[in-house]
Amino acid sequence: MSERSRFLAGITVAVCLALGLTPSSQTQTHSSDVNPTQKRESMSSHANGTFDVVVKPAAPDDKADGSTLGRMSLEKQFHGDLEGTSKGEMLAASTEVKGSAGYVAIERVSGTLQGRKGTFILQHTGTMNRGALQLSITVVPDSGTGELAGLAGQMMIKVTDGKHFYEFDYTLARTP
Repeated sequence: MSERSRFLAGITVAVCLALGLTPSSQTQTHSSDVNPTQKRESMSSHANGTFDVVVKPAAPDDKADGSTLGRMSLEKQFHGDLEGTSKGEMLAASTEVKGSAGYVAIERVSGTLQGRKGTFILQHTGTMNRGALQLSITVVPDSGTGELAGLAGQMMIKVTDGKHFYEFDYTLARTP
């Protein structure tokens, strides 16, 4: 397989990870623990909706020992309980073993979450071990601004029939 083909295959696996897809199915596991150490009184909520995503690959890095490293930019448009946009960066690695890869990403979300306006940062960590997916998307602690200050939570991504969906379990400090 050529270097370019391996890079494109690695990008495909990384994008599958980022979107919550496995090569053989469209299921994902995630942790839905919400920060139990929230110091202020908070309310637990659930948000859901759809999103559109554009992933733009950068030039591949050198490969070493059979692995390929890649960088991508992310742009999303969220609809539903979360209305807004995000921009982010992803780093991904694929191996010579089909279905094994990993990625990390950071994205800044700007918009309105169930009527509250502000920004927050999501941190992605995903691995695929021979097709078995583990994905965690977590709000970076203390990253919420504006009416989203004090936001904590976990997001899950699903793709069904080519359409992207999010489920977002979160806590938000109550306003005094």
